[in-house]
Amino acid sequence: MSELAITALRFGLLALLWIFVFAVITSQGRSLQIARPARLTKRKKNTDQPASTDTPPPPTRALATTLVITEGPLAGRTIPLHGQPLLIGRAQDAGLVLEDDYASGRHARLFPQGSRWFLEDLGSTNGTFVQGEQLTRTMALEPEVPVRIGKTVMELRA
Repeated sequence: MSELAITALRFGLLALLWIFVFAVITSQGRSLQIARPARLTKRKKNTDQPASTDTPPPPTRALATTLVITEGPLAGRTIPLHGQPLLIGRAQDAGLVLEDDYASGRHARLFPQGSRWFLEDLGSTNGTFVQGEQLTRTMALEPEVPVRIGKTVMELRA
């Protein structure tokens, strides 16, 4: 073999190695999402009531007490929450075990803080969706807001 053929073979293998490295980086980049800033919701002012100088304190809301599964293999099932965190996933030690190929072993965690429930995706492969949008950060979850994990849709109820 000539010196030129060996050099060309070396450059070819080096180029192939770099193509492989860029393919892996691109694949990983697609599966990681940069967290979007929190959306601020504007509250509609009630113009029917006269303005008051001393505003009453906002009403305290009661902590939701159940998680209701509305769609999927476990539809109709109600899970009492008792104010305790709930692990959701395929793992047998999860509080809510989902027999779903699209759910990870430890997919998401629902936990109370004050008078609100928060939902956190635990690095699942296929994601957790709240009102059709993928969850990218821990988020406060309001009652009757649909959450989808794989084929299962659930919501908090008071």
